[in-house]
Amino acid sequence: MPPLAPRNCNFNMKKGRGRTSRIRRRKLCSSTSRGVNESHKPEFIELKKWLKDRKFEDTSLIPACFPGTGRGMMSKTALQEGQVIISLPESCLLTTDTVIRSYLGAYIAKWQPPPSPLLALCTFLVAERHAGDRSPWKPYLEVLPKAYTCPVCLEPEVVNLLPKCLKAKASEQRTHVQELFTSSRDLFSSLQPLFSEAVESIFSYGAFLWAWCTVSTRAVYMERGRRPCFSAEPDTCALAPYLDLLNHSPEVQVKAAFSEETRCYEVRTGSGCRPYEEVLVCYGPHDSQRLLLEYGFVPRRNPHACVRVSPDMLVKYLPSTDKQMNKKMSILKDHDFIENLTFGWDGPSWRLLTALKLLCLEAEEFPRWKKVLLGEIISDTNEKTSLDIAQKICHYFTEEANAMLQKVCHMKDEEVALRDQLTLVEALWAEGLKVLRVSAETLSSLRAALR
Repeated sequence: MPPLAPRNCNFNMKKGRGRTSRIRRRKLCSSTSRGVNESHKPEFIELKKWLKDRKFEDTSLIPACFPGTGRGMMSKTALQEGQVIISLPESCLLTTDTVIRSYLGAYIAKWQPPPSPLLALCTFLVAERHAGDRSPWKPYLEVLPKAYTCPVCLEPEVVNLLPKCLKAKASEQRTHVQELFTSSRDLFSSLQPLFSEAVESIFSYGAFLWAWCTVSTRAVYMERGRRPCFSAEPDTCALAPYLDLLNHSPEVQVKAAFSEETRCYEVRTGSGCRPYEEVLVCYGPHDSQRLLLEYGFVPRRNPHACVRVSPDMLVKYLPSTDKQMNKKMSILKDHDFIENLTFGWDGPSWRLLTALKLLCLEAEEFPRWKKVLLGEIISDTNEKTSLDIAQKICHYFTEEANAMLQKVCHMKDEEVALRDQLTLVEALWAEGLKVLRVSAETLSSLRAALR
């Protein structure tokens, strides 16, 4: 089940631009697929009772299972543009305030160095899950996923099948979580007086990973002030029961935020929705690699899908005899033209073609490199050469995608236990192959126009 909301709490895709430093512009609309009502299931009956005890009753949405997106939310009535569809009281939100008010609070507050807000939330989730029937949060914990499909949770042989750029980020993600767990063991040990069992068995890596994924994939953005009992990392995560059942679509719009006036987290529609259709939100205009990395799913249709070109691939088909190559690469890096170079549904991106045009400059053209970055045409030869290189890169990626799809297909037959994980990887490569075929056609048209 795809998750909801601004996951502003953890792993940074790029330094200075992690989830703690951005607020997702969230959106809403409906899917035409009819879902199967799941409100009669015991876990949802208990959840609704629990929410009612905390002063929340929903009249607009019900949980349902939909083809393609899985468990989500279905509208019971027609929804009008601008309508508040969920107004979740603060008492229903799981935040660092929840942790500090709990039996863990005194231990967290005195721990040095102060733990991060994320670590506090993960610690609380592990402890409450262990408490089972004794946990006041049990009805919410029961509807959370038992396992996740972020790359940090995938088996190593599956991670090895990911595209190169994503594989590197997946490795960083795994290292980040493992280091956070290792560095937190002393904090977990300090909690031993609260438990009859050994804390090592309660706060295992598997339990911590589940908690980390829960916060990272499901938390909504809710900014809180800096408190001395926590580290300087922004305290912006809140788990929002029921609300976090909403699934993702890249083409919809909502407004969502915590209202200081009502003391509720409110989701307001940006467009209408007919009865008995799936209500969707947008996690942001992200490509599918980022959605898999941060949320653990690959959407069926993503207008932001792309294939990324790494710096080493950028120069793969350029002459090794170019004495100015190092200088050219340095210029691209200094002007932020070394990342976010892509093939998309519109073909090669302007940034990719611009980078290639600069790299393809002849020695006598090189002094005019600034004009390239401004979008000016230097010569017909430079235009043609850069398009030829782009086509070679596109062809290389196409061959790679075909080979990887064959490999994944074979592994699905051989490794039945990994089939669900492999299906995610397969969807990613299949989407990339479609993008590359479109890009190849675009490049052929551009080259023909030059002739």
